[in-house]
Amino acid sequence: MADLSASQRSKIRRLSQPHEHTPDEAGGELNIVPFLDIIMNVLMFVLATVAVTFTTTIESTPPSAGGKGPRIVTESKSLNLTLFITNDGVSIKAAGGSIAPGCEGIGPGITIPARGADPITHQPILDYAAVTTCCKRLKDQSQDFKDETQIRITASNNIAYRKIIETIDAVRQTETGEQLFPDVLFAVPR
Repeated sequence: MADLSASQRSKIRRLSQPHEHTPDEAGGELNIVPFLDIIMNVLMFVLATVAVTFTTTIESTPPSAGGKGPRIVTESKSLNLTLFITNDGVSIKAAGGSIAPGCEGIGPGITIPARGADPITHQPILDYAAVTTCCKRLKDQSQDFKDETQIRITASNNIAYRKIIETIDAVRQTETGEQLFPDVLFAVPR
């Protein structure tokens, strides 16, 4: 092998040196790092702001306009229970009249008074177990009421939705699973 001339050595040195690419050359590679940064930021924003909502449905028949609500099948001997949820408690009315406090016969007053107020929200605490017990007691009073499945529920304007749902749960069945009033109708207070 022959020795290289000075010009050949200079050319080899010049070609073997690292070469900076100009912006228009870009070395034939696509730089996607900034694009991925933007996508990750957008993805994190979407994940942080998405609201996950779980919904359940409760079968009910809302009242129709004009006060002509759903027709309830009534016989001459039916219970026709209506619950009024207020801040003072739950008032129950049957076909014979309002149920007295403590679920003892017919009489005026709140049938199941609230058990005080929640220390944090200052909202009344309703006694749902007493609602279930009273509804079962009223249904068990006569054989004519055994097949009755409908109940109307009305609430004051300032009652929380959660309390209405818990009341519905309380009147549908007992803790042992015995059916009470599974067909809940919403009524409008008059």
